[in-house]
Amino acid sequence: MLGSPLDALTMREVLDRCVAAVAEHTQLTIGVVNAAKVVNMRGDAALRQSVAESDLVLADGQAVVWAARALGHRIPERVAGIDLFTGLMAEGAPRGYRAYFLGATGDVLARVLDQVRLRYPGLEIAGARDGYFAAEESAEVAAEIAASQADLLFLGITSPKKEIFIRDWGARTKAGIIHGVGGSFDVLAGHTRRAPLGWQRLGLEWLYRLLQEPLRLGPRYIRTNGRFLFLVLRERAGVKSRIEETT
Repeated sequence: MLGSPLDALTMREVLDRCVAAVAEHTQLTIGVVNAAKVVNMRGDAALRQSVAESDLVLADGQAVVWAARALGHRIPERVAGIDLFTGLMAEGAPRGYRAYFLGATGDVLARVLDQVRLRYPGLEIAGARDGYFAAEESAEVAAEIAASQADLLFLGITSPKKEIFIRDWGARTKAGIIHGVGGSFDVLAGHTRRAPLGWQRLGLEWLYRLLQEPLRLGPRYIRTNGRFLFLVLRERAGVKSRIEETT
């Protein structure tokens, strides 16, 4: 859709694939896309390549689901990155999975680990490291993760740094499931609030975030959301035109 691959899967199907991958000792990398990332991928070759090379690419934003359907693609539901993050921990806790947490600041990361111990007591914390490392340290970070024997690797790092790390170093980490969760660490730590379910169902989660951080997110959302809408409408007009030409 608009140059981005998408896997038409439900949350349950994604979780089942992840559980199977851990059981079979194979690696599965997960990419998620929202409206902003679809737009940014068009001008960022490294980001586009890293997403395209993920084993699964999921519709993280409700706008992506609606746009895909409007363009004739059968996307069953939104698979939000944060919901997959918590879902994987819920699946992993009774199975004794080992999880490594990479990203955020030291303070936020400490609160994340406290919440993990509280909510998912069966999940083993294989290791953790904040996200403020230089590109030159990536090999060291990957080796540290590999030594931890993590089944699950969660990257709470912003785009495109997390996608590039996964592309260049994911295989070296030897983690079973690699999932870039972005700002989910901040939500789990209580540093930021997630939109209520009603806002999520209306596709207004972006607006809820904007109201919390208008100065930081306002210019970005105006640019990317407006561009995304333009791209969808242009593609929709092209699809309609092609259909009319064939009838």
